This record gives sequence, structure tokens and C-alpha cells, in this order.
Amino acid sequence: MAEAIARHMGHHSASAGTHPGYTVAENSLVVLKEIDVDTYGLNPKSIDEVDTEGWDLIISMGCGVHCPMLPIAEDWGLEDPVGGSIEVYRHTRDTIIENLKRLSV
Repeated sequence: MAEAIARHMGHHSASAGTHPGYTVAENSLVVLKEIDVDTYGLNPKSIDEVDTEGWDLIISMGCGVHCPMLPIAEDWGLEDPVGGSIEVYRHTRDTIIENLKRLSV
């Protein structure tokens, strides 16, 4: 969700996880479409697939993971919504939006 929302807000972004799924969670796609965020081309990626050079910030969503090899600027401390209700996904989406707005100021 974070990658799609950040792009929607005009940022260049990439997203990856330590244990990516095989597909983007259906509830993620639903809550992004609710706010007209384009989900085309979204796919789960491992942090091993993302070049960490050249980014202004690397932000951890949290989700209880530690990434010692990444220069993390902020940890947003979000719970992984996977397996949660649609409301959990909406809350995660809205928190990501608020954090991105804060960074955009």
C-alpha cells in the first residue's frame, strides 16, 4: 500500500518486505481503489530485490521486523494488516497517508 499511496501523492517510491507474499493482499487493493489509487503493476518484492542507494529516505513500516542492513530513517511501527479485516487495512492505509503528508510538508 505504501508504494502505491506514495506514488499517488507524487513521490518516487519502492516498497519491499522481509517476507513478501506471492500476490498483493486483496484487501490492500480494495482499500486503495476506494480512494482512487492506481494499483497497476503492484507486486510483492523482497528487500533483497530493492537497491537501497539513491533514496532520500528508507522507512520501515514496522510490522515487528528488524532490518540491520538497511539505513532506516524512520520506523512507523505499523502492524502488518495481513489477515485482518477490511477496517484494519483502512486504518493502515490512512496512517500511511498521514505519515506521508507529514513528510511532504
